[in-house]
Amino acid sequence: MTVKTSISLSDQQADFARKLVEEGRYASISAVIQHGLDRLQQEREAEMADVAALKALLDARRKGPFVSNAQAKAQTADMLARKRAALGLDG
Repeated sequence: MTVKTSISLSDQQADFARKLVEEGRYASISAVIQHGLDRLQQEREAEMADVAALKALLDARRKGPFVSNAQAKAQTADMLARKRAALGLDG
């Protein structure tokens, strides 16, 4: 279903939209606006998915075992040493 609506564009936006139509990239200015809104919706949905994943990660971390700063540093140093050795970067 299509809903007819009226919008206002700046001169720069209107010129850009007309140029895209003239280049044959879109059939009409409406198509340009629709595509732009579709992109905004996709970006918003991706951002919401990222936020949900980050919240889930933080929640899992909160429920997991506590690691002290010293333990974290030791684990990081161990991981880096293993990676260096695997890549042949040991001195």
